[in-house]
Amino acid sequence: MSKIKYLFKRIMAMDYKRMISVAKQVAQKANKSYLYIIFDMIICGIKYGAGYLDYSLFEMYNLNPEQRQTYLTRGKNNAFIVKYNSKEHFEDFDNKVKFNNIFSKYLKRDFLSIKDEDKQTVINWINDKKVFVAKDILGTCGKGVKKIELSEFKNAEEIYQYLQDNNFMLIEELVYQHQDLNNLHPHSINTIRLVTILKNNKAHIVGAFLRIGNGAFVDNINSGGMAAPIDEYTGIIEYPAQDKDGKIYSRHPLTGVSIVGFKIPMWEECIKLVNDAAKVIPSVRYVGWDISITPNGPVFIEANPFPGHDIYQLPAHTPDKIGVLPKFEAVEKE
Repeated sequence: MSKIKYLFKRIMAMDYKRMISVAKQVAQKANKSYLYIIFDMIICGIKYGAGYLDYSLFEMYNLNPEQRQTYLTRGKNNAFIVKYNSKEHFEDFDNKVKFNNIFSKYLKRDFLSIKDEDKQTVINWINDKKVFVAKDILGTCGKGVKKIELSEFKNAEEIYQYLQDNNFMLIEELVYQHQDLNNLHPHSINTIRLVTILKNNKAHIVGAFLRIGNGAFVDNINSGGMAAPIDEYTGIIEYPAQDKDGKIYSRHPLTGVSIVGFKIPMWEECIKLVNDAAKVIPSVRYVGWDISITPNGPVFIEANPFPGHDIYQLPAHTPDKIGVLPKFEAVEKE
């Protein structure tokens, strides 16, 4: 019944104009008829819970039924979220001020909520830091994040007004990443996305990726960045990175540093970090954790109780055409 309700909601909310546009692009790329692609998209939506963007991004037109069944689609991902996560505690993650307060021991940096402090306290904080990160407390996909430097404004009071005018209600001490990651791409904090399901008091890893910036201040794949999967046992990247447009990068295009073979520093500490933090809010058990590696160890940037599924199964990372759903099913069976 819940699957039928989900499909009905998706049908009612679908952007059909965009679906047709995507179908035409896929038909040209796959060298198949437009009507065939539309029909196949509908079949994948009904049978596998795949949206038309899933169909395009995962190149489902190249997959047989058995392979399609192994992919974590939008519908299947939504079912896991409903099963493992209580909506009552979503705000503890989505609201960045609440998240910082709850998980402060894992952030290891100073931060301030502008709404909760008087103007002079904020100005004093700005003058003390001189450079910091400002965030929209409900921003997503790398949007609503800006690096602020005191030297670019007349004074701290002008910055305070700028923050108010642009709805930047959270300010944080700047995170400085490990030199290895800085060598890879120095213009953004290149974060690790570790996706866990808490079961039997253990955080089971069902996804591990490095998100890498490509010239911008943020690394999010929806904001121009790229992603590469990390071997969860070794901490080594074994496949090239891919961006949302399907471009493949064995080496970073700006720095020339090899992505394939790159070893994440302090990998064991990252695993311990999510295993500890996953138990803090046990009513939210399926979480995507965003981690930065500093010279002194891993810290959280933020976390998501509605983890996306799009970067887990990009074609460059699934040469065997098998998705990540078997990992989820293995946790289910435990």
